[in-house]
Amino acid sequence: MRNENQVLVTPYCGLSRRLAAMLYDSLLLISLFFFGTIVILPFTGGQAISSGNIAYNIYLIIISYLYFTWQWTHGGQTLGMRAWHIRLQQHNTRNVTWWKATTRFFLAILSFLGLGLGFIWSWFDLGKLAFHDRFSNTFLIIDND
Repeated sequence: MRNENQVLVTPYCGLSRRLAAMLYDSLLLISLFFFGTIVILPFTGGQAISSGNIAYNIYLIIISYLYFTWQWTHGGQTLGMRAWHIRLQQHNTRNVTWWKATTRFFLAILSFLGLGLGFIWSWFDLGKLAFHDRFSNTFLIIDND
């Protein structure tokens, strides 16, 4: 998109598109959880893993962390983001560093756990940035490439 002075203007991603990509990524992440659980079942003797098992919960967080941060640092898009034409970038470059991706991941968990208020933040932010975008110095753009 170009403004009147023919300067390239990047459209920021709004909340509805962001939520659609999150839904898509959640379905993919659930399938990774199933696969990840199948991988460790031989170590439990085939027994079910209790829901309060802290080691298992940490294992699932590690799977989530690797799913998101690896894709953010290698192309700026998860599969859900790719389907909805969204790209994650840093303010100073197109590529997101591991540190920024890690910061964004853990702040996004806080955004979600706080009744989603970190995402609703984007309705009031001038750049349509969610809480975790604002404080990790990253942003989502609509990517029509």
